[in-house]
Amino acid sequence: MLGPFRVRSFRFQWPADLLTSWAFEMETLILGWYVLVETGSVLWLTAFGALQFLGTFLAPMIGVAADRIGHRSVLCAMRASYAALAAVIATMAMTGTLGPAQVLVIAVIAGLVRPSDIGMRNALIAATMPAPLLMAAVGIGRTTADSARVVGALTGAGLAAWLGLAQSYLAITALYGLSFLLSLGTGPTPRHPGAALSTPLRDLRDGFRHVAQTPALLAAVSLAFLVNLSAFPLSGGLLPFVARDVYGIDRTGLGFLSASFAAGALLGSLLVGIVGTRVQAGRAMILGALVWYALLLVFARTESLALGMTLLALSGFMQSLSLSPLVVLMLQAAGDAYRGRVMGARMLAIYGLPIGLFAAGPLIERLGFHDTATLYAGFGLIATALIGLVWRRALWPREAPANTGRRA
Repeated sequence: MLGPFRVRSFRFQWPADLLTSWAFEMETLILGWYVLVETGSVLWLTAFGALQFLGTFLAPMIGVAADRIGHRSVLCAMRASYAALAAVIATMAMTGTLGPAQVLVIAVIAGLVRPSDIGMRNALIAATMPAPLLMAAVGIGRTTADSARVVGALTGAGLAAWLGLAQSYLAITALYGLSFLLSLGTGPTPRHPGAALSTPLRDLRDGFRHVAQTPALLAAVSLAFLVNLSAFPLSGGLLPFVARDVYGIDRTGLGFLSASFAAGALLGSLLVGIVGTRVQAGRAMILGALVWYALLLVFARTESLALGMTLLALSGFMQSLSLSPLVVLMLQAAGDAYRGRVMGARMLAIYGLPIGLFAAGPLIERLGFHDTATLYAGFGLIATALIGLVWRRALWPREAPANTGRRA
């Protein structure tokens, strides 16, 4: 499992990704609770969550840029922007000029690039990692993000309660700054000379054509869109509302609720990292998603905090068993020349998350959380089964490239 750390680039990327994910989670929890408490509105909360991913339509273009100038350069620029925006929030909080409207504006700006971070870090891993170590490296990458979510959820809630928002954001700014410095030590990644003879629009079109002509990639992108649309809103953006209005707990309780999902995801990531190349990616991503949605169906109906936290932990575990293989499948099927563009297309699937969050606000006001969550989880379960059925020839046979790691 520790084989990827023999690669110099990964020894810099791993702590850089860890610090970025830690800061992401702290920001999401602190600002989500701030918006909900200041406005008292689930519509404002879902708007905040959705606007953080508004820029997902830029993900393919960021992928094109990464293929042209290198993944390290793009990732460093993104992380420098995170530090700058966090410093703006810290300054506004200290001067008393921060309000919910300002938070939404900054969420829009950050949302232009932040959705591409996971795709770029995975593409950087694939570009610098020997093929036999790729599954283990992706598993460690997800472990990094999930462990940071646990720590970020708990420290974010604790710091905000202890020091206040302004001082908490000074810590977040420092985390982003250190992540940027460590990212400078990664790579370098290869550039593709042929790209200079093309245009960004043609590159973008070629990337989408490559996905459309590769059944396993099309299935993976479809599943990625689905889970962002109907699964992640329940275990992410809506958790502040669930904490306050369903379970009646405070910001510290929200931290533990969020950490339970992340802890389960961490265990799942560790398992994927240990099992490595023995995972049949095509099968695993479908089966994992089916169990994930079944758990969310039960979570949707429970009013017990202890049972809810247990179900979130199990959901996080199955999320990792589904999405880690999905990422590996896409990285292997994409090939070197298309990797940035394909991962950009995959990140475009995150656009399902703001759609799901925007729809959840009025649905919860009309139907209540339990019925809305049941609708989301039930739809996801049926749609996942359909994805597995439609692309069964690309995903299910043991000898299929999606399950062997070979390119079709």
